[in-house]
Order: sequence, then C-alpha cells, then structure tokens
Amino acid sequence: MEGKNSKADVVLGLDNNLLEAAAQSKLFAKSNVPASAVSVPGGWDNDTFVPYDYGYFAFVYDKNKLANPPKSLKELVEGPQKWRVIYEDPRTSTPGLGLLLWMQKVYGDQAPEAWQKLAAKTVTVTKGWSEAYGLFLKGESDLVLSYTTSPAYHMIEEKKDNYAAANFAEGHYLQVEVAARTAASKQPELAEKFLKFMVSPGFQNAIPTGNWMYPVTRSPCRPGLIPW
Repeated sequence: MEGKNSKADVVLGLDNNLLEAAAQSKLFAKSNVPASAVSVPGGWDNDTFVPYDYGYFAFVYDKNKLANPPKSLKELVEGPQKWRVIYEDPRTSTPGLGLLLWMQKVYGDQAPEAWQKLAAKTVTVTKGWSEAYGLFLKGESDLVLSYTTSPAYHMIEEKKDNYAAANFAEGHYLQVEVAARTAASKQPELAEKFLKFMVSPGFQNAIPTGNWMYPVTRSPCRPGLIPW
C-alpha cells in the first residue's frame, strides 16, 4: 500500500492471521461498525477490522479419483500413500499462510520435519489460490489446499457432487476475512457506509454462493441459501 498517498478508501481481503501486522502498519482507521454486529467462531472484539465472511481451510479431492483420502493432517504428511498435493505460498496467499500456521499448531517444534515430509508429496507451491485450484481441476494433483465449502460451488454451479473436502481429525484452521477503512481515506463517511453495508442482510446473503464462505451475521439468510 502507499500509506498517506494511498487512493484507496477501503481494503478488503486481509484475514485474521494478518491483523497484527496490519494494525502495526498504522494504515487503517478505527471503524464505527460495532463488534456485536458480527458473529464468528471464537468471537470478535477488534474495533478496526470488520469481518465479512469466514471459512475453514481443507484439502479438497475428487471422490471419483481418490477413494481413501487422508483422515488427518498427520496422515497426509506422514502416511505412506504417494498423494500428489498442491498448496499455496504463505508469503503471497492467505490459504498458504493458514496452512503454515495449521502445521505449526499440529506439529509444534516438529513442524520443520513435517514440512520436509510434505515436500516429498508436493507437486508445486503456487502464488495464489486460483492457480492451485486450477491445476487441481486439470488433474495435476490428488489434493489441493482450499476450503471446506469449496465443494458447494461444484454442487450448485456445476451440478457435480464428486468433489469433497477431506475431514481431518485435528480439526480445520479458521480464516476470517476482513475489511478496513484506510487512515488516508479522503471519503471516510462513504468508507464507513460501505463497511456497514458489508454486515447488512443484502451483502451477507450474497456471501454463501458469491464467495463460497460463511456469512458473519446472526440474521438468517434466505431459506435454502447455504447448501452445507
């Protein structure tokens, strides 16, 4: 970002794993959207960054090609199966950063050794999610790092039910996507209106089948809107 010279009024796409660094940058202003307006797992008490959706990272696979997916992160990493895996770079992708933290949470001090084992099954590490998922759909890997909600896209948009998210025994790492008003915004009132709109029913109802994530408001979505 360009600091005081930034032309942006609102920044979207940061997540809960980047909040500390984002706050330290001093590039963002406090919001008037109350934390009580949103409901995410674990709660929310940040007065600068406003959540607009959340989801859980998972490894997605094709049931027609992989009959016995890994049942845990440790099985994926340590199992004898020669699964081909694609995931994203933590330096350029929030899912990649999520996997880095997920591995650290599961393995602790043994994470470096775990990464070495996973490297033996790694086809490639991409800069972003789109490239990784695209390669997976072309058959370049057995599993790809994505979200537990990704199969819903295929079910609704493509009428395909052969994609699934592997359910891991350790649980799945949470991502909360957020937006914030820039401190340099020349239209702070409009920026605040947009942040408030993000947590309105109109915006939140579009999240499940627009961004394929979970909405952050307690108000119910339209019946049948969330397919998972």
